[in-house]
Formats: sequence, C-alpha cells, structure tokens
Amino acid sequence: MKKITILINCKDQKGIIAAVTQYIASIDGNIVYLDQHVDEAENVFFMRLECDLQNENWTVAAIKSDFEIRLAQAFSMSWEIYTVAEKPRMALFVSKYDHCLFDILGRFSAGELALEIPIIISNHEDLKPIAKRFGIPFFHVPFTKDNKIEGEKQQIALLQQHNIDFIVLARYMQIVTPKLIALYKNKIINIHHSFLPAFPGAKPYHSAFNRGVKIIGATSHYVTEELDEGPIIEQDITRVLHSHSIDDFIMKGRDLERIVLARAIQLHAERKTMVYSNKTVIFS
Repeated sequence: MKKITILINCKDQKGIIAAVTQYIASIDGNIVYLDQHVDEAENVFFMRLECDLQNENWTVAAIKSDFEIRLAQAFSMSWEIYTVAEKPRMALFVSKYDHCLFDILGRFSAGELALEIPIIISNHEDLKPIAKRFGIPFFHVPFTKDNKIEGEKQQIALLQQHNIDFIVLARYMQIVTPKLIALYKNKIINIHHSFLPAFPGAKPYHSAFNRGVKIIGATSHYVTEELDEGPIIEQDITRVLHSHSIDDFIMKGRDLERIVLARAIQLHAERKTMVYSNKTVIFS
C-alpha cells in the first residue's frame, strides 16, 4: 500500500472538494487526511490531502497523468503529488554559528525529520568538524563581495550535482544571490531574530537589551530578493525580564531560533506549506 499527498490551489469555485474526493474513490484510494482553506479576499482555494492507495495497479505516474486530464484541467488547478516515501533532499548553508546546525543534525540523526541531507555548504571551514561528526559531506565555498559570481557557480553546481530539493540557511551570514533564489523559488528557508526592523545590525540583542524589551522572538521564512521580507513559515516568542543579562537574551534567542527553524523545516519537508501573495498557508 502506498500513501500519497496531494497539494492543490486554484480559483475558488463550486464542486472542488466533491470532485477531488470522488476522484480518490475512483482510484480505490482511502482518504486519511483532508484540509482546505479559501482566501476570500483573493478568491483562492487551497487543499492538502493524504490518502492510502489500495489498488496496486495505480502507479503514481499514472495517477499524475490521469489527475491532470480528469480533474486539474477542469478546475485550472496548480497541483503537486508526492509519495510519503519521497524524502526531500535538503542542503544546509552555514557560516560560523553552530547552534542551529547542531540542532538540525541532532534531530535528523534521531529520525525526527523526514528528509535527506546530502551536503553542507559553508563560506568558512569552522563547522567542518561538526559535519564530519555526523557523517555529512562538507563543502567550503568562499563567498565575498569580490568572488560572488564564482561562489554562486560553485554553490549551484553542488546543489544540482546532489539533486537538492530545498535549502536551509542555518545562520548563513551572507546574502543569497538572485539567481539562486530564482532557481529555488519558495525553497530556501531562513531564520532570524524577530527584532527586525527595529534592531538591525550585528548586535540586535544588545540593542534590544538597551531598550528594555519585554519579549524576544524568532521568525523563519522563505527567502526572496527583498531581504528578510519573504513569506513567513513559523514564529515564536518568549518573555524576558529586567533581571536578564545580554547573555540571557542571546541564549533565549538562540533557543528560539533552533525551535522555530526546526518547525519550519519539518513543515516544508512534510509538504504542509503553500505560498501565495508573499504569504503562506500552513496545514496541520
């Protein structure tokens, strides 16, 4: 028995849910999860569905072809179909901060993330021992304002060579190039503190501490050419007190960054995110 996930979005119109569920029944599928959302302001319909295929004669390739002809064309759908066995291949981009990298690799090693990590790419060599400890190939690709073109070429070559599906910037301290963003549209995930734009710069926690903030947070989002303005996937906050030090702020912030980034990765890997109009629909 195979399990497939179907993602759908199209103009909202009558009969979509009935048509989809009837189609699943026609291929001897059993729906085990279905959720849908309508953005009334933009008149867009979204659906995520999981089903078990009980008829072995229906291959995934055959279903995709049949679905396009019998259903997608009639409703002008944008759609994707995946099997649960298809684990997305994730590349990690890192620099010198190690807290997110350790957390991701720890969760991956524990079997908490349904994905593969073929490569880690870094503009520094500091975190190479961590990659070696977890048995993941590490590639040092220098990336500065003077060698961005060559660095971009090396990055893209590595990503294509290893058939990467999506990228996670695990505290990668360089701006991703427009060409790479275009190649992996809505498939590059970033994490940053939630002080932006109030406390930008190299030491945001110091600035926040000096202003006496009462909450700190973290935001994970898809990368666009507009810096830190991409569709938000996950966010969280924690409270801080006047008695907390700057070190406390940094520690709490890094804890949130780990948690929020891990949630975002999991949501993306499990095909639970859909992007439109610089926003996301996040299914449970």
